[in-house]
Amino acid sequence: MKKNDRKFAKIAKILAVFSLPLMVFSCVMPGPEEPLPVVVPQTFSETGEAGMPERWWEAFGDPELNRLVDEALSGNFEISAAWNRLDQARAIARKSGAALWPSLDGGAGAARQVLRSSQTGRDYTTDLSLGLSAGYEVDLWGGVAAARDAAVLDAQATAEDVKTARLTVSAAVAEAWFRILEYRMRLALVDKQIATNEKYLEIIERQFRSGQAAITDVLQQRQVVEARRGGRELVLATLKTTENELAVLLGRMPGAGFSVGRERPKVPELPATGVPVEVLKRRPDVRAAELRLASASREAAVAMADRFPQLRLGLTAQTSDEDVRDLFDNWLANVAADLTAPLFDAGLRLAEIDRTQAVYLEQLNRYAQTVLEAVLEVEDALETERRQAAYAASLERQLELSGQALEQTLDRYTKGSMTFTRYLTALLDYQSLELDLVAARRAVLSARVSLYRALAGDAEVE
Repeated sequence: MKKNDRKFAKIAKILAVFSLPLMVFSCVMPGPEEPLPVVVPQTFSETGEAGMPERWWEAFGDPELNRLVDEALSGNFEISAAWNRLDQARAIARKSGAALWPSLDGGAGAARQVLRSSQTGRDYTTDLSLGLSAGYEVDLWGGVAAARDAAVLDAQATAEDVKTARLTVSAAVAEAWFRILEYRMRLALVDKQIATNEKYLEIIERQFRSGQAAITDVLQQRQVVEARRGGRELVLATLKTTENELAVLLGRMPGAGFSVGRERPKVPELPATGVPVEVLKRRPDVRAAELRLASASREAAVAMADRFPQLRLGLTAQTSDEDVRDLFDNWLANVAADLTAPLFDAGLRLAEIDRTQAVYLEQLNRYAQTVLEAVLEVEDALETERRQAAYAASLERQLELSGQALEQTLDRYTKGSMTFTRYLTALLDYQSLELDLVAARRAVLSARVSLYRALAGDAEVE
């Protein structure tokens, strides 16, 4: 037997000694086998029949809203940052996958020496060299592949985070836009109320000058006018801050404002909510939690593999000479196989296994919590919209009755059969109901936005 053959025979015997841990390791590889500690319901509490477009904001039929959401999806900096995180995660995945392939390095060198003596004078020596070095870690226990898989799963989870960011921003844009429309309607309504109250103030002042009204009636009406003027300032402040909020969502500098004004859109028909399990599969935050759970399982496999021996193969080839023409004539090659096994590490590797298993259980609980919150968001949105719609309908009926009462009160006041205080109370009630109805109708729209967001409709991320 040749010398090299005897060396490789010894290596084979050493590997045979360590073959038993491989079989043991294959039986204890961790995986996502724990049952999910929550039970997903079969149906939601309510469902409709209308379909939901993938770009859910288009269901409102508001061209301006569609334009704003498109602008936000391309200009929002949080979404851009999410894309940057995805690029990082994908680069890490490629970096982790590179460990499964051999590495090859090359080197070149040149040296020139000058030796000077009194007998020979100057003597020049040139040394040229070239070398190649290849290395490969044999993935005996699957640890390298597990690390690659964990990185790939993390990248996939980060892609789902991008979808979540898109969904969150689009919902925030819709919510801000509907609030802007509400505040514009409130502003127009307050201006109308101020004009009405000023007209009544003129009437009361004329009655006071003719001795038909008391000074307290005049003062009370002046207070009402001033209160509405003060309320107008608050509406303007809220409108401006909401416009600034929307500008930042779009990636604009706040302060520019939005000149387009239109009526608030109607609430679309209730969409089919579908089966909860299917909704969970569609939600990017749930998919991200599931992928991170799988990644944590692979990280635990990496920690487990680190306890066992590692085999690394190496190949080096080198040549050197004084002349370039003779540089490739003489080569020195060396093949090596290094087997290392941990003997004592003071519990370091076992501690890492415990840590990764704890991380896996943490991700399992996070996944369960994400599932619960996903179902909660759908149910809350359905309940809120149902109750807000009923509340808005009640306000409409109240406003109609309050208007009738106001007419009767005004008629009796002008005839002198009722005090001004009774009339003023009726007027304030009516005007408050007007403002409450505007807010209630916007709240129904906001609840529908929450429902669309909870049902997770959005374009796919490439």
